[in-house]
Amino acid sequence: MTPQLMQSIQLLQMTHFELNQFIELEVEKNPLLEFAAGDDTPTLTDRHGKDELHITPDERSDRDNADAGGFDPLGDVYDSATSATGERMSEQLDSNFENVFPDDTTPQRADAPELLSQWKSMPGGGEGESSEGYDLDDFVANRLTLRDFLNQQVPFSVRGATDLLIAQHLIDQLDEAGYLHADLSEMAGRLGCTAEDVARVLDSLQKLDPPGVFARSLSECLAIQLRARDRLDPAMASLLENLELLARRDFASLKRICGVDEEDLIDMLAEIRKLDPKPGTGFEASPCEAIVPDVVVRAAPDGSWAVELNPDTLPRVLVNQTYYATVSKHAPKNSADHAFLTDCMQTANWLTRSLDQRARTIMKVATEIVRQQDAFLVSGVDHLRPINLKTVADAIKMHESTVSRVTSNKYMLTPRGLFELKYFFTVSIGSAGGGDSHSAESVRHRIRNMIVVESPDAVLSDDDIVDILKKGGVDIARRTVAKYREAMNIPSSVQRRREKRALARVSA
Repeated sequence: MTPQLMQSIQLLQMTHFELNQFIELEVEKNPLLEFAAGDDTPTLTDRHGKDELHITPDERSDRDNADAGGFDPLGDVYDSATSATGERMSEQLDSNFENVFPDDTTPQRADAPELLSQWKSMPGGGEGESSEGYDLDDFVANRLTLRDFLNQQVPFSVRGATDLLIAQHLIDQLDEAGYLHADLSEMAGRLGCTAEDVARVLDSLQKLDPPGVFARSLSECLAIQLRARDRLDPAMASLLENLELLARRDFASLKRICGVDEEDLIDMLAEIRKLDPKPGTGFEASPCEAIVPDVVVRAAPDGSWAVELNPDTLPRVLVNQTYYATVSKHAPKNSADHAFLTDCMQTANWLTRSLDQRARTIMKVATEIVRQQDAFLVSGVDHLRPINLKTVADAIKMHESTVSRVTSNKYMLTPRGLFELKYFFTVSIGSAGGGDSHSAESVRHRIRNMIVVESPDAVLSDDDIVDILKKGGVDIARRTVAKYREAMNIPSSVQRRREKRALARVSA
């Protein structure tokens, strides 16, 4: 396997973000590669059968003039439903607008100069630096981070240069939920102070807002909040020391350990439910990368599905053939410069072909997934079909490993929501009546819905769920139901009965 073939395989499984990083590195070291600017978006192929990524700027200009009659350069990739959708949108728009920004030949309205001045004063309107457009982020209110909020309060609670330094180090050790992950003795040794000094500063910081920050465990976080409410009595302290029993819904043991009756325990649980186990999550978190769909699925006018590649994820890179032709004329053959240019051209051609093949492969796999999962798109998760990689690979005549790489970290935006491509590949569960098989995801969805609507007096056991599913045509074993239930973090029927009855009493 050649290095270029290995890289072509790696391109298939790269995310949009990783692919952009890879291309940026290639553009930096290859003078024949450049990013497309403006409307010169590279496409897979043009209607003349020539690779669009390899045409020269002069050829592109001639091509644009020749195709001014309405040729869509993305027609090979995008469905014609896009243009039909655009026509429908244009029909809904009111075209009878008055020209409030007239030229010399248009009669002016009386208020036109005022409107024009307002337009030019807006970001992105008029000339100058603002003519490039405006960023919506400029109009969004800036949200405080947890650290910024705490730093504003520290000077009112901590005095002295040493204590302020300790406080700053403690703040730096907080996670996004507001919990402290630091060894106080180790920090004291690093700062050249005593562990008692660190503990004293920490005690002051635990009184800051939001209540519960700087806790080192869940029980301490809840205790800080209860102490601020003057509700941390001995019974509540005993409850916080045995949160594992609360997680298991072992209310009988909790009543015995806390020394309270059932009514008092219900009141204590109601008090616990009012607390915030993650006090730091209400603040601005560190920025994260947003998921950009690679494929967009829309309903077509003829009742089918229009599958399109997201143009935002199509790499915009061109091969500068003109530059290569100009420089190669002055580079003697068999020289190092000529060899370098030849190698750059081969690499550029390989990259454009690989990107072309990557886009086509994603399109083939996504189209086949949509064809296989038509019932899901129409009716929801209950109708998700059980398919595997081999099913799609055989249909599009590709290898399973290729399909696996294409579906890794790729997302599809559908009318049902945003899904990873791997979501549509599920295990098959047999039918009780000998009909079509059911997907594991649809069965999990049914189990979840059954448990959500159950009442405290009629909690379903795993055997009850098996019987209901079999009546609905799903042949499933009890251990499989238990495995699915545990994977969805749903407790057993005994634990659910205890919790639902306790909640019913609290609500009453």
